[in-house]
Amino acid sequence: MPEMPGPGARRPLVLVVDDEPAQRAMLSYNIEAQGYRTVTAADGEEALLIADEQHPDIILLDWMLPRLSGIEVCRQLKARQATREIPVIMVSARSEEEDRVRGLDTGADDYVTKPYSISELIARLKANLRRVRPALSGLMLEVGDLRLDAEAHKVFRAGQELRLGPTEFRLLSTFMEKPGRVWSREQLLDRVWGRDIYVDSRTVDVHIGRLRKALMARGGDDPIRTVRGAGYALG
Repeated sequence: MPEMPGPGARRPLVLVVDDEPAQRAMLSYNIEAQGYRTVTAADGEEALLIADEQHPDIILLDWMLPRLSGIEVCRQLKARQATREIPVIMVSARSEEEDRVRGLDTGADDYVTKPYSISELIARLKANLRRVRPALSGLMLEVGDLRLDAEAHKVFRAGQELRLGPTEFRLLSTFMEKPGRVWSREQLLDRVWGRDIYVDSRTVDVHIGRLRKALMARGGDDPIRTVRGAGYALG
């Protein structure tokens, strides 16, 4: 059965980069059948542009591409602060150990050789998403006295269930996936609302206020920290 995101969750976005139209279509079809969204690129330059504009959750990147090779695309993605944390799965017909090492040394998070089974590729995709975005995969998150059940779409504090709206739930998921990290308003807009939806940055402050109120509804200190001039963090 597909791993469908929980209620209210933003479906993960997968960037598929391949210069063969039939391959892009096949991969998109199978990935979307698992409950994800896809966007595609036919060459390296387009891949970098889409990664900057849409900030996908994970990238499937073919090695042999026109204009810019997959290796160069990966190198540039990992060199940019805005995209360096996006996991990259390099796909290549190059099966020699030195090629695999080169791909991983460039910054790829995983390496799959052709020919491959679509089930293996999907499994690798899910494994890498679970590593960087556990809430999107329905896993349980725990930070301090907070516990978030992504699959059941429930949040508990000190064992007591809290009531959160869908946006507040996504905000808390983001904070709990990387406790201590400071998120700017723009980063939260991209992560929680997505770049395809226009939302004023002040809307983030409104929903942070609602999240704080919900988290303290049954007692306890405010776990959300405001970092002046930078943004917000959990803890």
